[in-house]
Amino acid sequence: MTLIPYIDEGGCAAHGDCVDIAPQVFRLDDVAVVIGTGPDELLLEAAQACPSVAIILTDEATGEQVYP
Repeated sequence: MTLIPYIDEGGCAAHGDCVDIAPQVFRLDDVAVVIGTGPDELLLEAAQACPSVAIILTDEATGEQVYP
């Protein structure tokens, strides 16, 4: 499976945990911004670390939301 990350900009509180875990995937501006991609395990770890649950992961093949 290949996961695609999206940010719920309205839900993001800019804690920056995602950037700490996956700086090649996320950047912090006013809110988190997706700037790249990475292994599914890394994306899931970053999403689970987000205190605002603002990272949405979808399956690239099906478009189905995988997390949260």
